[in-house]
Amino acid sequence: MTPGATFNRSSQGEPLSVGFVLLHRFTLLPFAAFVDCLRLAADEGDRSRQLRCHWTFMTSTGEPAASSCGASITPCQPFRDPQEFDYIVVIGGVLDDADRADTTALAYLRRAANAQVPLVGLCTGAFALIQAGLMTGRRCCVSWYHHRDMIQRFPTIEPVADRLFVDDGDRLTCAGGSAGADLAAYLVERHLGKAWAMKSLRIMLLDEARIGAHPQPQPVVFGKIEDRLVRRSIAVLEQHLGEPISMETLAERVGTSRRNLERRFRETLGVGPQKFARDLRLRYGLWLLHYTGKSVTEIGERCGFADTAHFSRHFRSAFGMPPSEMRKRAEEPGSDRVDPFFLHIESRPAV
Repeated sequence: MTPGATFNRSSQGEPLSVGFVLLHRFTLLPFAAFVDCLRLAADEGDRSRQLRCHWTFMTSTGEPAASSCGASITPCQPFRDPQEFDYIVVIGGVLDDADRADTTALAYLRRAANAQVPLVGLCTGAFALIQAGLMTGRRCCVSWYHHRDMIQRFPTIEPVADRLFVDDGDRLTCAGGSAGADLAAYLVERHLGKAWAMKSLRIMLLDEARIGAHPQPQPVVFGKIEDRLVRRSIAVLEQHLGEPISMETLAERVGTSRRNLERRFRETLGVGPQKFARDLRLRYGLWLLHYTGKSVTEIGERCGFADTAHFSRHFRSAFGMPPSEMRKRAEEPGSDRVDPFFLHIESRPAV
């Protein structure tokens, strides 16, 4: 089944029907974002009648489902005939080696796949699809936060961690979090039309649905910056990770002179804004090395470096090894790695 295909039930004017498989300690936000998008598209106003959309919550036992935050969802039903649904959405929970796989749920997912019902893996629900043997040869979207977990647990699977969701025909996977609303809106638009998808998003106070290829937010800077001007400057630099921005332009954006900007950076962080900006883009490159399959050349370009040699030279100076070696080390189990998540920064104490 090709991405973007429309399935028979809804094309015949029937309501969009979705079955939810809630695994133990499932993550609440992607579930709530997804089902609320359906709820708001299902009826006029905010009356919550299941007219244009139907949804059913299911667990292996039919008992209420406990989420990772402790809230429970009820009522839940035992697994129903998968052919009752246009999609079956499985939502995973906290990754814990001590938790055993829900073999009943995995068997149900295989049954649904055999019935040619499209399967959606939200958040760590993608892990369940893999455990069920249903993602062989498929692209699998995962949050950057769980990227390394997936590589370690399923080394034959190639995770995609630089986008919100992946539509691979009858397998759809989503990074989770608020992207659950984007994927739900994508499916609502496919089956019911753009107006109903937009209606849901507007009531949810979302401007519009982000497309699947929209990049996941990458955490780059972490730390408390006391100087408001420096803090604003860093926010601008984070918005220009893919292109070098001149210091004159940066100063103009934050309403100061280049000389004052450089002085404030040195007083606050101990480095000038130009070096800080380059280090920020290098840290972004480090993240891309760890969490995407992009080539070193592509990463250098995406981080705003003129050529691969330029990128590699600065990368080696910052991290002690060239990008190619860093990628090899990152793929070795148990290897010590430079933290790709955050550029830790602290304000210098006022003198």
